[in-house]
Amino acid sequence: MSLHTIEKENCSKALVRNIEEYPDGIVISVNKPYGWTSSDVVRKIKFRTQRFFGVKNIKVGHAGTLDPLATGVLIICLGKATKLAEMLQAQEKEYVAGITFGCTTPSFDLEKEIDAYYPFEHITMDSIKSRLPGFLGELDQIPPVFSAKLVDGNRSYDLARAGVQKELKPSRVTIYSLEAISYISPVLTLKISCSKGTYIRSIARDLGVAMESGAHLSDLVRTSSGGFSVKNSVTIEDLENLMKTD
Repeated sequence: MSLHTIEKENCSKALVRNIEEYPDGIVISVNKPYGWTSSDVVRKIKFRTQRFFGVKNIKVGHAGTLDPLATGVLIICLGKATKLAEMLQAQEKEYVAGITFGCTTPSFDLEKEIDAYYPFEHITMDSIKSRLPGFLGELDQIPPVFSAKLVDGNRSYDLARAGVQKELKPSRVTIYSLEAISYISPVLTLKISCSKGTYIRSIARDLGVAMESGAHLSDLVRTSSGGFSVKNSVTIEDLENLMKTD
């Protein structure tokens, strides 16, 4: 049996309770719940699969972090499939983001409270669309300080939460497409296709500046990653039902 994938369309099919039946590993497309970290999902699935397969330890990892306040596709790799994580992470990703103009936060999303207010009444759908082409292609993007970037061996978010300010170096990313779906002032719904390493929170911040205002990310769904879609991703509850041990 080759690499086994678990998605919505085949989640009702029973798994063989012998990990040796999956020599190339298992890849699961999970719809990450709001408020969960990517590590939370990994730990939950690791615990469930070890009980289901009756093994003391199984390698489990993810192919690309998704922020706690985001939902959507989180690719989980089990067993030998963990070797594919880097390849899957390198593939194009798609998001639908809610960006709220008129106020900013230190984390560029709703993790932290609003720290400043700005005018936004002048912003229109047409003015937004006129600025979007400037965000396309390869660009140097400054990550949020509340991120997993390493600074002198420490996670940037740990330093930020401790009140230590460290300037982050720009990262080279690629924005393939941006589509303004709707604008109901002050909230823009934006569809984004981008490379790995892109921070949608940074796009929200930079777009706020470009619109002569301020902005933060108020909602985020990763709709596609590594060829997997959110519509065909399984929930944690789906996996618990699939891997029942009683």
